[in-house]
Amino acid sequence: MSALGLDGFTKGWVAVRLDDDRRSISFPSSISEALSIGFDQVAIDIPIGLNDNGIRGCDLQARERLRPHGSRVFTGARRWLWEEFDDPDKANREALRRNQKRISRQLWCLGRKITEVDEFVLAHRHLKVCETHPELVFLRLNGGAPLPSKHKPEGLALRRHLLSAQGFTELDVWLDKTRVGKGAKRDDVLDACAAAIAARDMANSVPEGTPPQDSKKLPMQIWY
Repeated sequence: MSALGLDGFTKGWVAVRLDDDRRSISFPSSISEALSIGFDQVAIDIPIGLNDNGIRGCDLQARERLRPHGSRVFTGARRWLWEEFDDPDKANREALRRNQKRISRQLWCLGRKITEVDEFVLAHRHLKVCETHPELVFLRLNGGAPLPSKHKPEGLALRRHLLSAQGFTELDVWLDKTRVGKGAKRDDVLDACAAAIAARDMANSVPEGTPPQDSKKLPMQIWY
């Protein structure tokens, strides 16, 4: 079984592939390039299925599971934000006019990635492309115990340890050599590895069972 995990960064995507006991990493520039090679299941760290008001039950459930670190899950993605506006301040003024919450600058900057994935998934509904959140994967691998921030040395070390226990024997090389010059950060590589585990296992999801769908009939469900 071939499973693929994707995490975005400024210049493209970190793609980690699991083929039985083999692990590999690449840095494609686009989703189309990343998914051009055959696979069985894909998990992407990006919202899939977008409500017009930005409120998704899966985000709220993910935040609850990650407490006291619920803010690690961004909320509020809406197609119209990036379809109608190219300026976050104007988009936020429109959100307030619609009695909706403003969007954070962090999420606004993910707009190009969100739109890229949204357009791809809508055009390739036959492919098994699912949403994941690496922090939920790491929480599961850590036995449900909250993890320190991935931006702190102890948080980075714990995530490396959890992934090594999952058979990522070349992780140190990927982090310290392979990614250098590609533009990806260490935590981007770790998150892509976690996404690959989600794609392989499809162990848990929020919500469980049949998820709600957005206006374009895309499921709103996070796998981990």
